[in-house]
Amino acid sequence: MSLKISISGVRGLVPETLTPEVCLDFAKAFGTYLGPADSDSKKVLVGTDPRPSSEFIKGIVFSGLLSCGCKVIDLGICPTPSLGIMVREMKAAGGMMITASHNPLPWNGIKFLREDGIFLNESQAQNLIHIYQSKNFKKAQAGKLVSNPSGIQIHIQNILKVIDARPLRRRSFKVALDCCNGAGSEAVPRLLEKLGCRLEAINCNSSLPFPHLPEPLPENLGELCSRVKDKSADIGFAFDSDADRLAIVSEQGKPIGEEMSLALAVKFILNKHRRGNPKKKIVITNLSTTQVIDDIVREYGGNLIRTKIGEVHVAEEIKKLKGLIGGEGNGGVIYPRVGFNRDGLTAAALILSAMASTGKKISELLSELPSYYMLKKKIACKSRDEAEDFIEKIKEDFEGRDLILTDGVKVLLPSGWVHVRASNTEPVIRVIAEGQQKEEVENLVQQILKPLD
Repeated sequence: MSLKISISGVRGLVPETLTPEVCLDFAKAFGTYLGPADSDSKKVLVGTDPRPSSEFIKGIVFSGLLSCGCKVIDLGICPTPSLGIMVREMKAAGGMMITASHNPLPWNGIKFLREDGIFLNESQAQNLIHIYQSKNFKKAQAGKLVSNPSGIQIHIQNILKVIDARPLRRRSFKVALDCCNGAGSEAVPRLLEKLGCRLEAINCNSSLPFPHLPEPLPENLGELCSRVKDKSADIGFAFDSDADRLAIVSEQGKPIGEEMSLALAVKFILNKHRRGNPKKKIVITNLSTTQVIDDIVREYGGNLIRTKIGEVHVAEEIKKLKGLIGGEGNGGVIYPRVGFNRDGLTAAALILSAMASTGKKISELLSELPSYYMLKKKIACKSRDEAEDFIEKIKEDFEGRDLILTDGVKVLLPSGWVHVRASNTEPVIRVIAEGQQKEEVENLVQQILKPLD
């Protein structure tokens, strides 16, 4: 399995491809990328998820950053959005998050954040990768290393500043919770307790290995679904290993799909701004996110902007256009009043707020949304060139149709769409299709996959 280096950072198998040498050189490259050492202007914050290899990688990363003269601040185990918030709060030059997010063990990786807490964009990432490949690292008098465990606390405080907790405390929701023993294992229970929730928590021990695959897909949420039903919970929440993605289980014990996390949050925020200026009701998402978002934004007279895939593209547009809310259909909600990262904690608070303000069950809120059928497939590929050849074939097959070519190829059809692109995080081609009829969507995907038969 080759090392995956992309706009989303670097990921690999430990120690086969994500080797100590790779981690050290990327830390040196990032320290070099940030420029000359200048007292506090070169503070770099480092956070980790609880994978067994994260502590090992962290020590190597510290060495590389210190050799470039950086002042390194160790946040310990914390969610990725906590790191993004702390980078801005502490006016740091950047941050490094040691996590492979939804990838299973023994994967790990490193994500790179700039001074505004947003991930590096394509040109910035290419600059970093060039430094890494050239091995032309700056040397400086060794920097300093300090510990600061306050990231989770400040993250929660920032959420409580923008979420009215009083209606939630009155409702005292019973919440079943599965953090997959990841970085949200401490942070999420602390937030939910502040919101007056009664917890039925499982897999919230960051000292244990992942109990199941960390991607919060329906097939990985069986234990949580049972917990919701057995304990008569109002809702179930599931998080990935770095707590930037949220999946929901209804009070009926049924997973409702990651796409609906963003849809429900968007509807709640747009409803709060129902009487606002339409030009300011801006929502940002990517090309692969459900068209339920289009319908919601249209209902509330807002403006929807779609970007290339990659959290940074959505975050930069939210910041640039002063968007109300945005995110990705993988359960990643970005609420700029808290931060510019996908944030599972904030997403959970928004969903609970929607339930509290309407007095409705989560299944009732879901029933009010438009219904589409979405199908997602992954196709293994050996190289980027192989992926690009496949995408070119799709373009030829759908020549004359309405195509969007800003990221792979998205084919727009009268009753739906299909998007085909190379993944930024895995050696796969992603195929996502959506429409009103299940059979129609499945036939469309089969047509896409036909060249591989």
